[in-house]
Amino acid sequence: MAGQTQTAAPQTGAQGAITVEKTAENAAATANPHHAVTEAAEGEGPSSGLPQFEFQHWGGQIAYLLILFAILYVLMSRVFAPRIRKIFDEREKTIGGAIASAKQVQAEAAAQAEAARQALGEARATAQKTAADAKAKADAEAKAQKDALEAELATKLAAAEASIRAARDAAMGNVGAVATDTAKAIVEKLTGAPAPAGAVEAVLAKQG
Repeated sequence: MAGQTQTAAPQTGAQGAITVEKTAENAAATANPHHAVTEAAEGEGPSSGLPQFEFQHWGGQIAYLLILFAILYVLMSRVFAPRIRKIFDEREKTIGGAIASAKQVQAEAAAQAEAARQALGEARATAQKTAADAKAKADAEAKAQKDALEAELATKLAAAEASIRAARDAAMGNVGAVATDTAKAIVEKLTGAPAPAGAVEAVLAKQG
């Protein structure tokens, strides 16, 4: 009896150790189920391939892709597309405004250039007209001064000629009187008697 009791005691200790081991494994499996599933999968044997290529997973994958596509479509049509369209519209509006402003500035510059060209032409024509008027006025004044000077010179020349003619006539008159007196004196000296009145003048008149 004592021997049997001693033999049963070690068996009870071994069973307790196995029980404790199993309890620890169960606790570890409860704490980390993924690890337990992995160990179970490893215990079953090697996998046949990637799960997404297995036919039994295609339904879920297709449904997931359809849901994802629907979400992306909604986001693109309701969120991204309006924003992109708004950006393009604003860009087109900005470019159109810039082009219109550039055309307006170009038209204003062309108008200003044309106005400046016309003003320059008018100024040139005015300057030419002013120069022509000034030249004509100067020519007229010069001609008037020349005519006045010529008239003055002609008047002075006529007066001088008249004065010379008068002086000459006076001188000639004096010469006649001197000649008459001289002839009378010679006749009187030669004949001893005064010359008859009028005789000397008649002789000088015939000789003159």
